[in-house]
Amino acid sequence: MTPVTVGGGAHWTAVSSPTAVPATSTAPRPDTPLDPDAAISVRGLVRRYGQFTAVDGLDLDIHRGEIFALLGPNGAGKTTTVEICEGFRRRDAGEVRVLGTDPATGGRRWKGQLGIVLQSGAGDSQLTCGELLRAQASYYPDPRDPDEVLELVGLTEKAGVRGRALSGGQRRRLDVALGIVGRPTLLFLDEPTTGFDPEARRQFWSLIRSLRDLGTTMLLTTHYLDEAEALADRVGVIARGRLVEVAVPSALGGRGSAPAVVSWTEDGVRRTQDTQTPTALVAELAGRLGGEVPDLAVARPTLEDVYLRMIGDPA
Repeated sequence: MTPVTVGGGAHWTAVSSPTAVPATSTAPRPDTPLDPDAAISVRGLVRRYGQFTAVDGLDLDIHRGEIFALLGPNGAGKTTTVEICEGFRRRDAGEVRVLGTDPATGGRRWKGQLGIVLQSGAGDSQLTCGELLRAQASYYPDPRDPDEVLELVGLTEKAGVRGRALSGGQRRRLDVALGIVGRPTLLFLDEPTTGFDPEARRQFWSLIRSLRDLGTTMLLTTHYLDEAEALADRVGVIARGRLVEVAVPSALGGRGSAPAVVSWTEDGVRRTQDTQTPTALVAELAGRLGGEVPDLAVARPTLEDVYLRMIGDPA
């Protein structure tokens, strides 16, 4: 049986919080040396497909112990970047180190430190959850106990159920179980909650947070911006093969300093005003309107707002 994920052989270790970084930062400069302490360090990455440049001089550092979300539209280069870091795709130029090793030459021991959760996995298998995990664990020198992993992902009661009989959310949990049974140091998560209902997504988020608490570094790709905001310590936006900005979600694209938009109804007319001091404006409105401000709303740019602006979406 061919494994559907790459697990890991490194022990779980408790770690401190990720290295402190500014709330907003650009990508590292190309002339900055690779960071030997980073889980992933990339300088000047280029990948071409014929005349099309999918990745165009990308620079990135991902710190050990953090959840990093890579955001970008289809065709922006994020999947190519991730596959190069996983060792599945060659690069045309640039330097890449993943857990201190060039993925282009990474051997069995290096691969044993990675966990990979693909968009599709073992969901249609005729094997049971327990059988799949035991088979996957047999590839690694020091795997986690399969029963322990089933408990961690909430599938203990499904140990004897065939993969194809699981619900969509349960199949995704099984994919994660297969990715972590080898004790990965670094876990790649590719669109992990596509097709989940809201409750299943939030249960999955709790699982991902518990993995971070165990010391796992994670690189997450997702089209769900609320997911990136809920999970990621930092996010990077990639567009046209280049990294536009790296920041904590609350500060991306200047969100933290952007003016608030206060809207209300006065004299039957809907009014709006941009302000850096929304509390003071609301107090002034309350005084002028006799206490209650009809249809009051205060909003700042959402992650979606700044993301669409950064990738150049006319929306």
